[in-house]
Amino acid sequence: MELTHEQQRILQTKDNINIHAVAGSGKTTTIIEYAKTRKAGSRILYLAFNKSVKEEAIKKLAQAGVNHVQVETAHSLAFKYIVYHSAYKVQSQAYTTHQIAQLLGLQGNGEKHTEHIIANHINKCMAFFCNSAATKVQEVNYLDTVTEPTAKEFVTEHYTYIEQQTRLLLAKMNRAEIAITHDFYLKKFQLSNPILPYDYILFDEGQDASAVMLAIFLQQPATKIMVGDAHQQIYGWRYAVNALQQTGFTPYSLSNSFRFGADIAQLAMQVLDYKFQLGSYSPVSIHGCATPNTSVTTKAVIARTNLGLLLKSIEYVTQKNATDTIYFEGNINSYTYAEEGASLYDVLHLYNQQHGKIRDSLIKAMHNMHELEDYIEKTEDVQLGMMVQIVNEYGNDIFNILKQIKEKHVAPDQKNKANIIFSTVHRCKGLEYDVIELVNDFITPKKMEQQLDNCTPEETPSLIAKLNEEINLLYVAVTRAKKTIFIPESMVPSNCPASPNIKILKTPNKQNTPTTKSSNSTTATTSNTVAVNNTDAYKPWTSELDEELNELYLEGYTIKNLSIHFGRTAGAIQSRLKKLSLIPSKIN
Repeated sequence: MELTHEQQRILQTKDNINIHAVAGSGKTTTIIEYAKTRKAGSRILYLAFNKSVKEEAIKKLAQAGVNHVQVETAHSLAFKYIVYHSAYKVQSQAYTTHQIAQLLGLQGNGEKHTEHIIANHINKCMAFFCNSAATKVQEVNYLDTVTEPTAKEFVTEHYTYIEQQTRLLLAKMNRAEIAITHDFYLKKFQLSNPILPYDYILFDEGQDASAVMLAIFLQQPATKIMVGDAHQQIYGWRYAVNALQQTGFTPYSLSNSFRFGADIAQLAMQVLDYKFQLGSYSPVSIHGCATPNTSVTTKAVIARTNLGLLLKSIEYVTQKNATDTIYFEGNINSYTYAEEGASLYDVLHLYNQQHGKIRDSLIKAMHNMHELEDYIEKTEDVQLGMMVQIVNEYGNDIFNILKQIKEKHVAPDQKNKANIIFSTVHRCKGLEYDVIELVNDFITPKKMEQQLDNCTPEETPSLIAKLNEEINLLYVAVTRAKKTIFIPESMVPSNCPASPNIKILKTPNKQNTPTTKSSNSTTATTSNTVAVNNTDAYKPWTSELDEELNELYLEGYTIKNLSIHFGRTAGAIQSRLKKLSLIPSKIN
């Protein structure tokens, strides 16, 4: 294999370095070649960000005939040092809110579900501490991670108690009184100050490392190589700190992408240029070196959110008869379950007041949908919020719709036979497809401008961080394409390159008929029957939004117009109007 000049420079280094690698630039290949060139007998650790990256690295190392590199994730290393041969038992999945309330014996204060709301924040406070570099819970400020006004007010009022109970829960784990979490044993590994027996440590996907991972990595005496792409950091919700910018190592670059051609490379750079709206930004050079052929074997639909993806898949399954087989990246059931275990069906049973059919303990404790929506507002539970949106939109039609989707879904080993692959950005990171279609639920320049204009000086830093990651999500999505990309016109940069490989999806007009508009790029139309165009569509309502909704509804705006205005589904608008007692509700 002929290496590029950039790759050859990296192989010749002897110091600690950062490798800034654009999408499709062959970073794993570069790391493998780096390992090959180290002297015989060198002890080398390949530190992967997650299990899928680890498995891919093991496969590529074997294909390259490299057998002197040990591949681990931070968690698999920590497990061997902390859990193996210990009395600890590991909780296979994260503790649910209901479990934590029971383990700690939390009591409410007379208000609805206070103990569950507190348990939710204890769970997130514990995760925040375990993913930090801090040595004590008291050293982190969990309140800084809470953004929604209702939730922030609640946490401020109960902060001391949340912190105390977080420490108690961690102490119970430390004494092996209860099963420990994956976050816990990684944190304990960091606090043990381990020195690993390697001469070289190669950390892949470094932009997604949490502070605790970075702390373990930096304290090692080995020669350290960190590789990643700062603009592919999309795990801020899992406390990623963009470690590439915090090591102080000598920077190197891999700027040639072998995945796509110059047109998609230019589009990707223009997406990143949205960051100019956020302040200082150094443009990135991406050289698209691939020469696409005409054959197409994989087509994927990629969304920002589970909600956006489910709505788009519903559109395909119910309206596009040509879609015979589909595949969802990851377990298809995971798209209908929240991280804590509540299912879409649980929320639907609550919607129908059929408590006997609800399996999840938290949802079962709710008397009606209003109580669930109150809980979501006070906890910022995004996943439950998305489920409520879907239930409000489709009601009992969900049963038949999900049945149709599952009937068309192929097994993992038959993925290559699927007409269309559906995925969120997080699930397809690291993957590539010949053709992709982007769902209209990503950030746009217009949305960014609106949010920045409505932001107070105190809110600006956290909003900028959030918008930076939203741009990263769009960049990652765009760079999954090898040959062709279908992109909604609202997300298209003003100077989008003219190319037959970039097809712009036109937004339907108010009469719901496709419109045409002259453009240098190829145009296409889409039905987009459900208007979910806002990346915050599933976020809790604020008092300001409620006031605006109230005024517009009383002025005579239709449900459809309100849906478009607020970037939320019609069902979500109806649900909020019921809660504000502006229209009758069937829930007493």
